Amino acid sequence: MIAAIGRIEWRKYAPLLWMLVFPVLGLMYAWTNNTDNREVYHLITALDEAIPFVKAFALPYSIWIFYIYVCLFYFFKKDVNVYYRALLTYAVCAMLCYLIYSVFQTTVPRPVVTGNDPLSDLMRYIYNRDQPFNCFPSIHCFSSYMVMRTIWTSEFRNKLNLTLITGMSSLIIMSTMFVKQHVILDALAGFFLVEVVTAVMILMERWLKVSRERQKRSFGA
Repeated sequence: MIAAIGRIEWRKYAPLLWMLVFPVLGLMYAWTNNTDNREVYHLITALDEAIPFVKAFALPYSIWIFYIYVCLFYFFKKDVNVYYRALLTYAVCAMLCYLIYSVFQTTVPRPVVTGNDPLSDLMRYIYNRDQPFNCFPSIHCFSSYMVMRTIWTSEFRNKLNLTLITGMSSLIIMSTMFVKQHVILDALAGFFLVEVVTAVMILMERWLKVSRERQKRSFGA
């Protein structure tokens, strides 16, 4: 077994070290997750009020970050460029979220959790761990949509990974509203954020590609 571990080409896994950006982003999130005498807004609609509180959705909600890690690792194994693009998209979207939180803070009223069953205990843990702020846009929703959009546009997509990632991402997005952590506008803002950041990144990649081609032609002249 030790010999097998020794044969692993650790150098090729070095790009995974970029995922250490997550703890840094987590510290930034904690810094913005408060009110500090700022005005707090509510974005609740009648449709949000009609969505029931369902404790069972605490399960998909709570595994969100592990799911994102798994998806990024899968992208890395399939295409390192897709991995880099997804990780960069996440980091840029997260920092834009923090910027919005710092100037436009929203909240979602939480229900009182009753019962001593495991799901109730999990819900109380979620509520105690995360203050009811930093809602618009939703980080859960933008990141789940981001990995879903990534697999939709990847060259290694197939029926299985499309079904698994689309299904799990959709479940996590829905869970944010059924556990009353977010409202519909939070999710829509997350989707919009991913689309804008993705569009900008595509334009930048095209611009860089054109610039390189022009430089090659200039040197070759």
